[in-house]
Amino acid sequence: MRDLLDYRSEFPILEHTTYLASHTLGPMPRRAPELLAEFARMWAERGIRSWAEGWWESPLRVGDQIGRIVGAAPGSTVMQQNVAIAEAIALSCFHPVDPGRNRVVYERANFPSVRYLYQAQPDLDVVVCDDAEAIVERIDERTLLVPISHVLFKESEVQEVEPIVRRAHEVGAHVILDCYQSAGIVPVDLTALGVDFAVGGSVKWLCGGPANGWLYVRPDLVEELEPTYTGWQAHERPFAFEETLEYAAGAARFLTGTPNPAAHMAGTAGYDLIEEIGVERIRDNSLRQTQLLIDLADSAGIDVYSRREPGRRGGAVILAVPQGAAVYAELESRGILGDFRPGAGIRLGPHFFTTDDELRLAVDQIAEIVETGAYQPHLGAVAKH
Repeated sequence: MRDLLDYRSEFPILEHTTYLASHTLGPMPRRAPELLAEFARMWAERGIRSWAEGWWESPLRVGDQIGRIVGAAPGSTVMQQNVAIAEAIALSCFHPVDPGRNRVVYERANFPSVRYLYQAQPDLDVVVCDDAEAIVERIDERTLLVPISHVLFKESEVQEVEPIVRRAHEVGAHVILDCYQSAGIVPVDLTALGVDFAVGGSVKWLCGGPANGWLYVRPDLVEELEPTYTGWQAHERPFAFEETLEYAAGAARFLTGTPNPAAHMAGTAGYDLIEEIGVERIRDNSLRQTQLLIDLADSAGIDVYSRREPGRRGGAVILAVPQGAAVYAELESRGILGDFRPGAGIRLGPHFFTTDDELRLAVDQIAEIVETGAYQPHLGAVAKH
């Protein structure tokens, strides 16, 4: 078993930055360019034959690798472009929407992209709740879908999913669990949770880069549901080019158009590392380092916005300081990368390759920037990423 800090050599950006941004964009693994080069080689040398030599099946093959990380059964997870599309596909399984069951219940803290999707549907009655307890209270027989986050992006708070799933299933509603901020840092067992759908992406803790979203559908629902947001890859015989849709067997029916093999191939560089280390081991280290961050912030007199309880703490710690956007802009100019979110603060997300000294440096620098006013040239700064 490799020491966690041995993995620093797998990420080129660590050679010249303090990287505490895996909650927003995980660093590129060193092997990703090799896999992209392999994609380019196939395109250049194999041409059209590449589709039959791995490209076409990549959403299913790579989806199964994601499935192993999040506790999903083989054949239940497929790759998508992003979470918005993945949730739109899940929603499309219920079109046309029954007017007697058209309610969507979700939390105010959901990621905006998810909220916008449901707000844009004129046939849905959207109920916005302030917390998980309120979601349970508002779910009733009129509820169709309950899209919730396993870890809230702004607070980095782990939510209690089980009561929501239990209540939704009591009334025949379906739960969509957003695992974007948990997959790869907080253990997830989709089979045990019993959620109907799960979505996520690879931009963050999985270190798999953009264009690698994914969709999980509970195995007993796979053959029952027929998504109306679809495309030719969802056909049982796509290369027969038939005029009428016949859904593919299994999770392939939740695919849409031509896949993105370049992203899928590159993404496996990160997934391989996560599988090799194991999410449980990553979580143990994360809890230790996020506690260290909290302790350092307390000692420096910096307010901690995120949850302190270990069981409710995600992978990032949010620090609230005056003029947070400007303070973060100065911090980034010094080569310390995290991010800033309005209404929360500066988010710092250590991952398995982070050293404790990097955490001490980040907090010391934030305290110094605030104390000296070094942030003032950046006043008026806004979040850029």
